[in-house]
Amino acid sequence: MASRNDESPRTLKTIERSARILDVLEALDGAGVTEVASHLDVSKSTTYQYLATLRQQHLVVKEDDQYKLSLKFLLSGEYVRNRNRLYTYGKGEVKALAESTGEYANLFTEQHGMGINLYKVRGSDAVGSGYQTEKLQRPDHLHCTATGKAILAHLPEERVDEIIDQHGLPAQTANTITDRVELKDELDVVRDQGFAYNDEEEVEGLRAVGAAVIDRNRNVLGSLSVAGPTSRLKGEQFEDDLPETVLSAANLIEVNVNMATHGDDAPDRS
Repeated sequence: MASRNDESPRTLKTIERSARILDVLEALDGAGVTEVASHLDVSKSTTYQYLATLRQQHLVVKEDDQYKLSLKFLLSGEYVRNRNRLYTYGKGEVKALAESTGEYANLFTEQHGMGINLYKVRGSDAVGSGYQTEKLQRPDHLHCTATGKAILAHLPEERVDEIIDQHGLPAQTANTITDRVELKDELDVVRDQGFAYNDEEEVEGLRAVGAAVIDRNRNVLGSLSVAGPTSRLKGEQFEDDLPETVLSAANLIEVNVNMATHGDDAPDRS
């Protein structure tokens, strides 16, 4: 018999399977009953019943013999993003960063140990539009990006260990930090200097500078960054000017968040 203190709660298998079906449809960009059943290793009749239910709930649509995710996810995603404080108070600064640097500027947060790209703005000289657009549709590992390392540097060490244990430190390039001790040493530097570098650790030829956004209760809301090719992000511009610009933008977001929430937990003086 399971202990009442068991930290792993009982889950509903029907919801688990429904979530897996949605993941399969996303990964395959749509699929038929047979293909989904094969991926889940369940019968076609069971798969059809799940798909029919998801369709009835407007979560999937059917085009010919293919089932695909519905646009209801777009509506839900916009709702979730618009309720996020970092997005609400940070999108203006990210847009300004892209305009002033000419590069891609990004607003980023962490959930379930992975990074979520909340908002990206393309500057006038930015490169890699296809790649950056794809990043909006998938979670990122935290250890190989400037935004991710900026967040990790301000999380409790036990949380950092949990994330590494769960997601590992996979190599993206030859420059990716894949050793736990080395990563923690770099996070100490990031914490001291206030910003993080990505020096071709995610994609060859791409550099970035990121800084965390922290509220007045010391909660890490996320981070922001500027990314561009090594041919432009180099020397004093990469080492001094861009970090100062990114830190300034992060500070402005923090001030806006703190002013907007200033009275939320003020003591009652009535």
